[in-house]
Amino acid sequence: MYTPKKAYFYGTGRRKSSVARVRLIPGGSGQITINNREFDNYFGLDTLKTIVKQPLELVGVTGQFDLDVKVQGGGFTGQAGAIRFGVARALLQANEEYRPLLKKAGFLTRDPRMKERKKYGLKAARRAPQFSKR
Repeated sequence: MYTPKKAYFYGTGRRKSSVARVRLIPGGSGQITINNREFDNYFGLDTLKTIVKQPLELVGVTGQFDLDVKVQGGGFTGQAGAIRFGVARALLQANEEYRPLLKKAGFLTRDPRMKERKKYGLKAARRAPQFSKR
């Protein structure tokens, strides 16, 4: 079976400890699948759903692409941010003219904030044991 050279556009997104592999399939109906689950079943909160859709709505291609996402690690908020970054990168592969819009909105910048590691002698990253004078 013959498949065209590029059947989809790919983008990797990272946020906190989440990694999202996003495939943007042209000619779709706007269906979003995350880890082989329906979009509405995966994210319960509406805010997370809007975060994922932001790059598509900004560029104005909401119903033109299907999204197939594999995401792992982290919590739901980190995963939503990772997917948004991956979608923005995939949109750039589809059309380089989207760059100024996506860059101005901040969707092409990786959020570097990570959880700080625990240090020895402390109970957490910065939480010291309780001081006792006696």
